[in-house]
Amino acid sequence: MTNENLQDLGERTSEYALRIIRLYSSLSKKTEVQVIGKQVLRSGTSVGAQYREGHRAKSDADVISKFEGVLQELDETDYWLGLLVKGGFVPAKNLESLIRETNELIAIFVTIVTKIKKRKNNQR
Repeated sequence: MTNENLQDLGERTSEYALRIIRLYSSLSKKTEVQVIGKQVLRSGTSVGAQYREGHRAKSDADVISKFEGVLQELDETDYWLGLLVKGGFVPAKNLESLIRETNELIAIFVTIVTKIKKRKNNQR
């Protein structure tokens, strides 16, 4: 990836975290919704932080490890967003864009990790 793409990804993951924070702020104060909301808040906001750690990693193995952590957080966020919809706590149309962004970020990080692993295997 180019430096410009990496910078865009940094901005994109920061914006993603802000969207997650705004979602959490808008949720009902009912206990069950808040429990799910806090899970979304934790996993969704850690995506950008882990991306930054991976971006500054010192080896391919470290990058892979951090970016696989990003993927775990994105997958978890997708799960919690789905529960908000399936539980009827948030209308599906309200989360459609955020769920789409989650899945686009998953696809991007899967591609990055796959390319690094392939490059690493070719160097052996």
